[in-house]
Amino acid sequence: MTKSLFPGFDGLMSLSRREGVDVRPTLLRVLTDLYVQAPTHSDDEQRQFIELATRLIDQVDDATRAAVKAKLAIYPQTPVPVLQKLGLVATQEGRRVPLAREIRSSPQAASPARTPTDAELRMAANMAMQPKEAAEIHDMFFRADATQRALVLYNLAQTPLKAAPRIPTVRAKRAIQILEMAAIANDVENFTYELGDSLILPSRVAAQIVDDAGGEALAVAARALDMPSPNFQRILLFFKPEIGTSVDAVYRLSRLYDRLSDRSALVMLAAWRGSTLAVTRAKYQSSLHDSERQRARTGANQTRPGVQPGSATAVRTGTDGSDR
Repeated sequence: MTKSLFPGFDGLMSLSRREGVDVRPTLLRVLTDLYVQAPTHSDDEQRQFIELATRLIDQVDDATRAAVKAKLAIYPQTPVPVLQKLGLVATQEGRRVPLAREIRSSPQAASPARTPTDAELRMAANMAMQPKEAAEIHDMFFRADATQRALVLYNLAQTPLKAAPRIPTVRAKRAIQILEMAAIANDVENFTYELGDSLILPSRVAAQIVDDAGGEALAVAARALDMPSPNFQRILLFFKPEIGTSVDAVYRLSRLYDRLSDRSALVMLAAWRGSTLAVTRAKYQSSLHDSERQRARTGANQTRPGVQPGSATAVRTGTDGSDR
């Protein structure tokens, strides 16, 4: 099970320890999701899950451990050693420990409205991005290599160009769930449709983002949705196997994603939207230009009378009607 999905598991773990990119929470969540999807498992699958899960449970944060614990507590085929590791089974008796009821947190008082700073007020009056500028940023990003793309995104955070508005929280959360399910199912069509629909992008641009081999465009789109880092990593592992099986690629994109600012992503989103308007304008301008030339040629080819009014020689006659 794990070998086919994560051939670079040991490499990712060593990289996590060496470089500080902690992928262990993501790996444990993915392993758990895969395990609970099947009603039964072979002895080899159980052995591998026990080995990996018990190894990772002590190495992840409390939020990840709680999420995994909630899923495995209601799954009937969870191995006993994993249940014991999570405190769901008494060590001696081998029985499940009843789960305590959820403690409802008291409602928090709404924080008072904060006065925007001078920098934020200046940012709110940013220059609107023209279609030509948007198209140039769009083309420059997709033509660049990985290093150049990181530099472009860094510079976008400093630019005075106006960013796209944030995606509403409710819509963004729903999009994240749909995108993750489509990624796990490797459903490219629905993944592309949901990405374009949630970010208000035409299908052409959404497909370009999904098909981008480097993965930076997908990172920008995920950041524009305010997607949590673990969700983005799971999408990489499932939806982009050429990236998910590469230790260096996972580390590079994870680091880029964690450093990517919301403003950079939203400015790029504005450029993606504006580039479509530029393409549409160019298309219709070309059509109008062809029509003007056609009308000009038609007017030039029209037959003119051989004798223009007033150009004929006057014939004078005498009083007796004879020519003079």
